[in-house]
Amino acid sequence: MSKRNEKIKIKNIFPALYPKLVDDIEGKILSPLSCITELESKWILEFDLPLVNKDGISVALDTGNVISIEAKLREAYCDENLESKCEFHYFKKRVTLPGGIDDKKITSNFLNGRLTINVPKVFRGSKIKVE
Repeated sequence: MSKRNEKIKIKNIFPALYPKLVDDIEGKILSPLSCITELESKWILEFDLPLVNKDGISVALDTGNVISIEAKLREAYCDENLESKCEFHYFKKRVTLPGGIDDKKITSNFLNGRLTINVPKVFRGSKIKVE
């Protein structure tokens, strides 16, 4: 099979996989790289947000322990390949955490293109004296 035929075959199956492999092209929204770490006392959520200013970031806690972040890019990010050009204007991501978080003590920090959100856990229980 020639390389040309292989390329056509891949191109024909790609649209079926397309929504699962890329960001939201129609909404012009990127999904940021992220890392979620669970420690004994808290969750740490980290998001890479290059090309973003601090005042362009929105963080919210929605019902069901869902942390939503949205960040406007300083300038449009263009992704070009041989057949198309896509332009993106926002980062957006939603992360669902399990129950038992202390929503009154959530903090966030943005430094050098990285957003860090600390979500403390609530401990329900009592201390047991050891005799």
